[in-house]
Amino acid sequence: MKHRRIVVLGGSGFIGRHLVARLAAREVEVVLITRQRDHAKHLFLLPRVEIVEADAGDATDVAVAGRGADALINLVGILHSTRRTSFDDIHVGVTDAAIRACRSNGIARLLHMSALNADTNGPSAYLRSKGEAEAKVRSSDLQWTIFRPSVVFGPEDQFLNKFAALVRWFPVIPLAGADARFQPVWVGDVVTAFTNALEADETIRQAYALCGPRVYTLRELMAYTGAVVGRKPLIVGLPGALGQMQAAILEHAPGKPMSRDNLASMRVDSVCDAPYPAVLGGPPRSLESVAPGYLSPAAEVDRFALYRSRRR
Repeated sequence: MKHRRIVVLGGSGFIGRHLVARLAAREVEVVLITRQRDHAKHLFLLPRVEIVEADAGDATDVAVAGRGADALINLVGILHSTRRTSFDDIHVGVTDAAIRACRSNGIARLLHMSALNADTNGPSAYLRSKGEAEAKVRSSDLQWTIFRPSVVFGPEDQFLNKFAALVRWFPVIPLAGADARFQPVWVGDVVTAFTNALEADETIRQAYALCGPRVYTLRELMAYTGAVVGRKPLIVGLPGALGQMQAAILEHAPGKPMSRDNLASMRVDSVCDAPYPAVLGGPPRSLESVAPGYLSPAAEVDRFALYRSRRR
């Protein structure tokens, strides 16, 4: 590949684990920065991957870890803020640290993960913080590329897997934001977009929306997930006030399946208004061609057998 040593922030997460594995397979040296090494233990055995325990929000830490690198990828993001960790801390703060670390190390190339509908005037704190982070990247003097995916699906996602857990346990699903629209994109296509952008100079100082081939409502996605796992739940869409109440309750549930801020983000459809960017790969894989491979009962049995063999 064009770049031989790449710093990755957020590489231990859902998208990061797939991207780091892809880069390692292409004989790229990867410096993965994480607050706790154990968060990246699933990547310990990958060749050419150096896992550094450091604070991605500290420009000095990032600069020290990234010496000798020729590109930086920022994947850091959260779906829920807390009193200790705000959207601004993570999305804006880490982005600012990444930009400053690039400047101090002479790293020109920056790939930045944003979100579809990121906007400083967006309807949710999540989208506003993503918009502010984008603004910092756009105003920098770096050779940046911004990616704005709709919801990303894949084996370890926190989207369809949560739906699958719900429909397995509950025959009736009250659902806030049932008519919100999404255009899910496969994690493998997102990873290919990043790796292709690293090779293509025409992607420099460009922002790309990433979506799959089909638009679904939240209700349709829940029903589809039910069909794949062999369930047919009754899905009851909740009107505004009841939806707000459900989101407020779920904010305090284990795993925080939804928040009022998530619901606010759904006021804007997470869909693309242009074809998938050819320079980044494609055509994108459909949900139907991928999701059964990790959601279906057969896939569950296969995963259990693999777990048993590993644990002996």
